[in-house]
Amino acid sequence: MDSRVAERQRVLLGHFKQTEAVTAALSQPQLESRACSAGDSSGYERRSSGMDDVVIVSALRTPITKAKRGGLKDTLPDDLLVTVFKATLDRTGINPADIGDVVVGSVLGDSSQRAIQCRVASLLSGIPETVPVHTVNRQCSSGLQAIASVAASIKAGFYTIGLAGGVETMSSNPMAWNGGVNPKLDQNQQAADCLLPMGVTSENVAERYGVSRAQQDEHAARSHQRAAAAQAAGKFDSQIVPVDTVWKDLKTGEEKQIRVDKDDGIRQGATAKALSALKPVFKRNGTTTAGNSSQISDGAGAVLLMTRAEAVKRGLQVLGIFRSFAAVGVDPAVMGIGPAVAIPAAVAMAGLTIDDIDVIELNEAFSSQATYCIKKLGLDPERVNPNGGAVALGHPLGCTGTRCTATLLHEMKRRGKAARFGVVSMCIGSGMGAAAVFEQGSEVDAPVNASAVSRQEYLSPDAVV
Repeated sequence: MDSRVAERQRVLLGHFKQTEAVTAALSQPQLESRACSAGDSSGYERRSSGMDDVVIVSALRTPITKAKRGGLKDTLPDDLLVTVFKATLDRTGINPADIGDVVVGSVLGDSSQRAIQCRVASLLSGIPETVPVHTVNRQCSSGLQAIASVAASIKAGFYTIGLAGGVETMSSNPMAWNGGVNPKLDQNQQAADCLLPMGVTSENVAERYGVSRAQQDEHAARSHQRAAAAQAAGKFDSQIVPVDTVWKDLKTGEEKQIRVDKDDGIRQGATAKALSALKPVFKRNGTTTAGNSSQISDGAGAVLLMTRAEAVKRGLQVLGIFRSFAAVGVDPAVMGIGPAVAIPAAVAMAGLTIDDIDVIELNEAFSSQATYCIKKLGLDPERVNPNGGAVALGHPLGCTGTRCTATLLHEMKRRGKAARFGVVSMCIGSGMGAAAVFEQGSEVDAPVNASAVSRQEYLSPDAVV
């Protein structure tokens, strides 16, 4: 090496060394070079925030309660939506006339009737007649699809503010098949498998991919334990809007006014040992039970999205940024594996890797499929459903996507810089999966030591200060 180059390197390296006296005085080790991630949970490179980013400024939900027995069993779907719609408008202070569209995910209600009920809910919430409403149904991902549809419309420039909702009243709209069955199903096994009971698909996943009964019960117990701890710590309080409603006692017929403000499906003190005593429901000598499956439930949620420019103009805090969405198809006989395909697709679309994801809300339709997806993707169980999932909280089909999104974004906000990216994902009846990637708050740190810049009149109009 040239002696001059060697000498220059020696001098430069010397700048990074402390003298023994300085080291002793400061009681610090010598300087060393390290990669800087600016406090983030991943090394994902920061970029300037775009004013056309689609952001979430509010994500709220009702409590999730047991169908047929819980606090919301006698509450109309319209009233559930009104509760979260009004709370969204009140907390953000936006003019409801500025909303470009209201999109609601719902599964079990009669298509035409539910569409009318959602329009009724919009009007009862104080949203004017000029704001349109429509419903979407992608089975268990309907609520997430509503969010994705609003985000896509904002990105396309159709409007700048949209309200996504999700609702299901499984007390009044049970899962049932109406009408006849296509006689051509015997010509295509996968088409026929679209009609398999969901519990049977759970058994298929467990058998095909080797998920044991013990593993399922352990997963279910963990879901209840985490949800119970989260509820006790008040972690759901910021996302739940209490519902004032009428509840009818089935034994006496008495009706009384109640306030529902907590999820009521959580089993305090649940253990894998206790759950192991339950009998299989869907298959003789099977492994899927009422204890390691999601609960049928009632509930609603609402997510308000807009461009970042709108949020800045209105002084609204950005709760999350919508980064990507993917819906995929899988074998209907093992529909529960959907998230194992959808999550990688959505994460790649966002320019990330699985390791960049800090929190994952993986809907627990069944412990069998949730356990499989976690193992298949190599997910850290501590990052998945840290506050419990649908086994404990319930799975009101059309509401679930909005519920999971609210739970995710509020948890990420609570964690601060320890959680930058999150995913919501679920399997879908008839053989699909869906996933969306969200980023917490703003992409860039808020300046903490910058002084205000006054307008420089002596610069040209197009100068950037």
